[in-house]
Amino acid sequence: MPKTLEVKCTSADCELDMFELHYTYDMPDSVGVADFDCPYCGEGDGLEEIEL
Repeated sequence: MPKTLEVKCTSADCELDMFELHYTYDMPDSVGVADFDCPYCGEGDGLEEIEL
């Protein structure tokens, strides 16, 4: 099963609370939350992985 990464945006000006990234099987293991930007506000610094 491909990896799923749950992410929240902590930027004070952002209205998005969380989103999921669904990787394909060929996504490198080194890819993480720091490689993405928020799809709503465009910021990357405020993203944090949600760990259950």
